[in-house]
Amino acid sequence: MKERIVRAVAGSMVLISIVLAFNVNIQWLWLGVFVGVNLLQSSFTKFCPLELILKQFKIK
Repeated sequence: MKERIVRAVAGSMVLISIVLAFNVNIQWLWLGVFVGVNLLQSSFTKFCPLELILKQFKIK
């Protein structure tokens, strides 16, 4: 369940970043970059900040 939530949030953040960059300011693409880098580092370190947040809300 956690993996599905993490993937859904990451995908949503990337799409939101693209929409905001297109409609508001190109600098919003940095949000997508941040999400991508975070996903990449979590694949190597197996540490994801969102998983800690989900754990606090007791989501399995």
